[in-house]
Amino acid sequence: MLTKYDEYLCHQIPSTFDHVETSSRQWTERIILHTHDTTGQLHMSNGFGLYRNRNIIDAFACLTVDGKTQYNVRASRELLPQIDEVKVGPFSYEVTEPLKKVRYTLQDNEYGLSYDLMFNGVMPAHEEDAQFFRLKGRVEEDMQRFDQVGRASGWIKVEGKTYSLDESNFYVERDHSWGIRRGGGVPETGVEPGDIPEGYLYSWGVIQFPSWGAAYHIRESWDSKPLLASGGVFYPYGTDKEDQHFTAIDHNFQLRRDLRKINSGELTFHLAGGEQKTISMRPLSFCCLKAGGYFGYRDFVHGQWMGPYFIDGFKLDLSDPAVLADVSFLDNTSCELQCDGETGYGVFELVITGKYTKYNFAGY
Repeated sequence: MLTKYDEYLCHQIPSTFDHVETSSRQWTERIILHTHDTTGQLHMSNGFGLYRNRNIIDAFACLTVDGKTQYNVRASRELLPQIDEVKVGPFSYEVTEPLKKVRYTLQDNEYGLSYDLMFNGVMPAHEEDAQFFRLKGRVEEDMQRFDQVGRASGWIKVEGKTYSLDESNFYVERDHSWGIRRGGGVPETGVEPGDIPEGYLYSWGVIQFPSWGAAYHIRESWDSKPLLASGGVFYPYGTDKEDQHFTAIDHNFQLRRDLRKINSGELTFHLAGGEQKTISMRPLSFCCLKAGGYFGYRDFVHGQWMGPYFIDGFKLDLSDPAVLADVSFLDNTSCELQCDGETGYGVFELVITGKYTKYNFAGY
């Protein structure tokens, strides 16, 4: 079927925009935004996932207030025929200026969380290295992703209280990815399960200082052997500096041992031009993305058919150790950062599973 995008001269395959180049059910296109203040009072992660070969689009929002209570709304619908609008029930996402401005909203609903926010990019988007992996001859991942930093304005309302956001103290880090994506969603049937690694580290982060920003994405085996290392430095609009890729990324996290969460840490970026940048981090707040559908929680997982339309919501008491242990896995942590006399902010994800020698984890 024709969509509004078929009007433009930007086709990549001999088909309309309701199709992609492969029939793989794992084709996924996903956007996520992390909106947080500079004090740790508010941290919200929200996003959308589109699965053209499953006829599904879903959405979620998770808001943590004062590091204690997390509010969650999740929704899903059949993609066709409303294929050319990023809307799922009360959720919507609108690109108002490509690669610069995005409006993201959650209208009033029965679950007590709503918002109307504008992302304003302050630096150009950073294109990560392509991610391609095979396992036993089968493509496990074939993806592209870009990251961008910016500021937020608008409002968030939760349980009747409205918070006004302005660009002076509300930061946003976002990413947009597309391609073959296995893992973190609905398991496949009828194929050999993937191997469980002896140990594994994954970390992703996007940061912004007044005079520069950076993004990185690393994956390592239990003995710190790099499996993926992508990243680079970028600069604000209007500067003449060119982006620089990283040649190496060193990490030294201090961790909460039981949940393997970041307590503090340092990262050192080795730039292609020979310069090094070492940043220290102080966590402000966090959001447990599992509640939003990553890897599944309370019968909802990204990319799963939930019928023509589905929506639910709930809140979590993160001060309860049992609740936190149940929902914490892939967490997004907002941090205050220091580097060479500058103060910045950003978000980080860290997952360590199984054995990992550097941080003295012996197994699962």
